[in-house]
Amino acid sequence: MSSLHPRARIDLPRPDGALSLAGSAHVWFAPQDGGTVEVSKPRPILPHLPADRPLVMGIINVTPDSFSDGGTLRTMGDTLTRVRGMIAGGADILDIGGESTRPGAAEVSVTDEIARTAPVIAALRDAGIATPVSIDTRKAHVAEAALRAGANMINDVSALTWDADMARVAAAANVPICLMHAQGTPQTMQADPRYDDVLTDVYDYLARRMDAALSAGIDPAHLIVDPGIGFGKTMTHNLTLLKGLSRFHTLNAPILLGASRKRFIGTLSGVENAADRLPGSLAVALMAAGQGAQILRVHDVAETVQALAVWRALTLV
Repeated sequence: MSSLHPRARIDLPRPDGALSLAGSAHVWFAPQDGGTVEVSKPRPILPHLPADRPLVMGIINVTPDSFSDGGTLRTMGDTLTRVRGMIAGGADILDIGGESTRPGAAEVSVTDEIARTAPVIAALRDAGIATPVSIDTRKAHVAEAALRAGANMINDVSALTWDADMARVAAAANVPICLMHAQGTPQTMQADPRYDDVLTDVYDYLARRMDAALSAGIDPAHLIVDPGIGFGKTMTHNLTLLKGLSRFHTLNAPILLGASRKRFIGTLSGVENAADRLPGSLAVALMAAGQGAQILRVHDVAETVQALAVWRALTLV
């Protein structure tokens, strides 16, 4: 891992010579403490979306078994109502997923996953909803169907390792793609996750996957990285990654952070029911924002948008 990683700061006043971290209007770093001018450059995600504040990505799981909200969207009407609520709450991006990747989840066939996701995306576009859509999938054919239906980006929790054709699809479509770190598969990842040094190991893995993406012809400006909170990690691993999140800026790609309602929040707070973990999820979201994360993937959009609005006012020069 580079020794030139930045130390993210939000305290005021900023000293002379401070630089914005990855184009953020709210997070800065002092070059003498680590980081280079390259790390200060903005990292736009999609046209017309701001690049100087964290974007809020709303989770739309059209699955029967996702860990928090599986089975709650039983009809297209339910889904459109949820989507409109998220948009009204301030969602910048919608992340549509048709396969649960919670620990122990079973694999879903390509046919079933397409049937769950592509019609939803098409219905959103038919309803005049123009909010950018991300397809949350490991499978190339699912991604292709979603892109044809109107999706704008790909969120691949396997970082192009599950389906060898995914890199071709992303390159041909010329859309952003998020590469996430995971140790093992959903069936095995929480059995006994181990690392020599979780920050270094995850960083190096993502760097290798970025190299693979570039070799496949994917535009470097379209790469997004995600450390994969909860995907083959213990609570200690998760906390270490969150505390060191700003190090990933030296990969020179936007950072997506998905920690909403996850089990480590419940373990720390003593809250068993995932849907009741909003306060802890907000705490994690604000910490990630304070380290310059560009995308926060969340279940509770309006609440996160409100918390970020206050945070931005308190951190803006």
